[in-house]
Amino acid sequence: MTSDDAGETAPDPALIHSLLEAFRRSKTMMAAVSLGVFEALEPAGATSGELASSLGLHAGALERLLGACVALGLLTHDEGRYRNTPAASAYLRPSSPRQLTGYIKYSNEVLWKMWERLEDAVREGTHRWNQVYGWEGPIFSSFFRTELAMREFLLGMHGQGLLSSPKVVAAFDLGRFQRLVDLGGATGHLAVAACLRYPKLQAVVFDLPQALTVAREYLASAGLPGRVELAPGDFFLDSLPEGDLFALGRILHDWSELKVVALLERVFDRLPSGGALLVAEKLLTPDRSGPPWASMQDLGMLLYTEGRERTLDQYREILGRVGFTEVEGRITDSPLDAVLARKP
Repeated sequence: MTSDDAGETAPDPALIHSLLEAFRRSKTMMAAVSLGVFEALEPAGATSGELASSLGLHAGALERLLGACVALGLLTHDEGRYRNTPAASAYLRPSSPRQLTGYIKYSNEVLWKMWERLEDAVREGTHRWNQVYGWEGPIFSSFFRTELAMREFLLGMHGQGLLSSPKVVAAFDLGRFQRLVDLGGATGHLAVAACLRYPKLQAVVFDLPQALTVAREYLASAGLPGRVELAPGDFFLDSLPEGDLFALGRILHDWSELKVVALLERVFDRLPSGGALLVAEKLLTPDRSGPPWASMQDLGMLLYTEGRERTLDQYREILGRVGFTEVEGRITDSPLDAVLARKP
């Protein structure tokens, strides 16, 4: 607490100051990723002059950016050389198997501009695709108009998946299931995590053909020969593969309630009696006031999708409407939580 000129005790402004500068910190990281700083520093580090020369950047300006990255804990500076911290080396280099750079670039190049229009989204209750980019269709179909854009996004989400999928498949005992169908499974990280945890499980990754190109590369190195299949298709339109356990990871929060119900009905109809659906999303608290990650994601969904984040009770309601029963939720210490719903 502090005192003002009138002698009254004022609240600590630290929270406000922290939030005020938060965008500066995230933009600093995004800029350093975009400029190739972390990749260029691996493995031996470099002086600011060496780095400026190799990246074609203004030496003085780069030194200021590097100083900011040191202050944020992304770099170290010792005897004139800058080096990546372990977190930067793991997550901020495109060549790292755990990279988040695809999603960071997507946030920097696409999502950042929509957050500038948050006030308009709250006034009107709609996404900002058209206002910011002139796009009429879903952001995914517009942004993924190039193979490179899709690849970078999928690899970025893959890094998030490596953090969350092992926790999601461990949240419930899934040992009784025989065949997992991961709808919109992207690189296959959830299917791989499930097969590694449950030795008798077979899996199918179902996604658009262009996404499966990236999945094929990951599965080739996953060490699960013959256990994970790839099936191309659109889960809103095409016939779904056969399985007694379906998964939807970071899918339901993208779409309107009408589309969510339609997709859940397709899954329910395809499941045998006794089958189940595993949903991987971040759960909001019952009063929708947190946790912060979920709340920020919920605002993000307002800006750039048709969907929203939900509480466990909201999932129970919408899943029950379709026919699912015994809906349970588990909070994990990862970017995603887990919900399991059974077909009677």
